[in-house]
Amino acid sequence: MAEHESLEYGKADFVLLDNVSMEEFMANLKLRFEKGRIYTYIGEVVVSVNPYRAMNVYGREVVEQYRGRELYERPPHLFAIADAAYKAMKRRNKDTCIVISGESGAGKTEASKYIMQYIAAITNPNQRAEVERVKNMLLKSNCVLEAFGNAKTNRNDNSSRFGKYMDINFDFKGDPIGGHISNYLLEKVTYRVMVPKHNNCVFLFLHQLLRGATDSLIRSLHIQKDPTAYNYIKVGGQIKSSINDAADFKAVADAMKVIGFTGDEIQTVYKILATILHLGNLAFGVDGDVTLIENTKLVSVIRELLSTKEEKVEKALLYRTVSTGRDVIEKQHTAQEAGYGRDALAKAMYERLFCWIVGRINDVIEVKNYDARVHGKNTVIGVLDIYGFEIFQNNSFEQFCINYCNEKLQQLFIQLVLKQEQEEYQREGIPWKHVRGSNAAFGILKTNRTIK
Repeated sequence: MAEHESLEYGKADFVLLDNVSMEEFMANLKLRFEKGRIYTYIGEVVVSVNPYRAMNVYGREVVEQYRGRELYERPPHLFAIADAAYKAMKRRNKDTCIVISGESGAGKTEASKYIMQYIAAITNPNQRAEVERVKNMLLKSNCVLEAFGNAKTNRNDNSSRFGKYMDINFDFKGDPIGGHISNYLLEKVTYRVMVPKHNNCVFLFLHQLLRGATDSLIRSLHIQKDPTAYNYIKVGGQIKSSINDAADFKAVADAMKVIGFTGDEIQTVYKILATILHLGNLAFGVDGDVTLIENTKLVSVIRELLSTKEEKVEKALLYRTVSTGRDVIEKQHTAQEAGYGRDALAKAMYERLFCWIVGRINDVIEVKNYDARVHGKNTVIGVLDIYGFEIFQNNSFEQFCINYCNEKLQQLFIQLVLKQEQEEYQREGIPWKHVRGSNAAFGILKTNRTIK
C-alpha cells in the first residue's frame, strides 16, 4: 500500500474537492469504490461504503501500517480512526468515543468489530495474561450479542436490531482492563407473526439453534430442525443466507463458555428460545363463550421447558388481570386477544432474555477493584453502534423510534463537526461563511482556507 494515493483513486479527502456538490461528492465516492477504495475522509470523519464482499484490508500487516501513525499519514481507513482515538486517549488521558452511523446494511456492525480487533491487536505488548483474557472476553461478547440481537432480513444477513454502546476501560499503560455494554431498544417486533413479507427478519440464534444443535439437544427441547415448522420463523417465506448456521451455533456456545456462562445457564437459554418457538405455533379456538387452546400438547411441552405448572401456562395465555378500583379480576381473552397476548408474551420473554445476557456479560467484563491511587486513572474509549435507518411500506412504532434516533444522532454529529471546524477557523483567522439548509453539512468544505 502506497504512503499516499495517486489521483487515479480520486480525492482521498472530500475537503479537497474543488467544486462541492452532491454530484461531485457521489462521483468521487463512486470512483474510489470502483478502484477498491471503500474509505474516504471528510476531515477527521471517515466515510465507508459497504462492498458486500470480503476484502483483504484488515490483516495483521495492515494493522502494523496504521499503528502509531498520524491520521493523514496513510490512505483513509477505519484503522486510522481507531488509532487516532486510542492515541488521543493515551496522550490526553481523557475519554474518547467513536460514533458509527448509517443506513441498515451500511456495514456498521462489521466496522465496530474491526475497531475492537484493531484495539486488541495494538495493546498489551508485554503479553500480560490478564489483559489477554480481558481482550478475549470483549471480542467474544460481540459474537454473543450479535447472535441474540442481530437478525437476518431480506436486505442484510446480519442486521443489528438493537443499539449498542460499549465502553472499553484502559489502565495507565493503555491496556484494556474491562468494559461495559449498554443496549437500547431491542426491536422485538422482528419475529412477530404479524410482520409483513417485505419486513421479515429472524433473530440469528433462532436459526442457529435449529440448524446447529445436536440431535439430543433437539429432542430435549422438543423442536425440529426445519425452520418452516415454526410460525415465527417462516413468516414471509424463507430468507436465503450464506451464513453457516451450524458453525455459528458452535461459535456462540463456545463464546458463552469463554465469557463465563455456566452449562446450566446455557441450557436455560436454549429452553427459553425453544419455548418462544413453540408459543408461535399455539392456536386458539372458541367453544361457546369459552376460549380454548387447540393444540394442548404444546402447552405440556412449554410447561416442561419452563419448569412450571400447566395450569399457569394456560392461565397466562387465556386470561388477563384487570384492576377496577380496589377490585382485581381475571377476564378471559377472546381468541383474537389470546393471539395478541401470546405474541406479547413471546416478545417480553425474548427481551428479558436478551437484557439478562447483556447483564451477565457486564458482570464478567466490568472493571472491579481498580484502585486509581495505585494503578493510575483508567480511561475509556466508547464505541457506539446504533441500528440502521430503514423505511418500509408499513413501519412499526419501534421502527419509528429507530429512525428518529438515527435522525437525532445525525443532527448531533453534524452540529459537533461544524462547531469544531468553525471554532478552528475563528482561532486561525480563516474567512468562512455560514451555509444554511440541507447543504449545511458541506459548509465546512465551501470555505476559503487561505490564511491571511
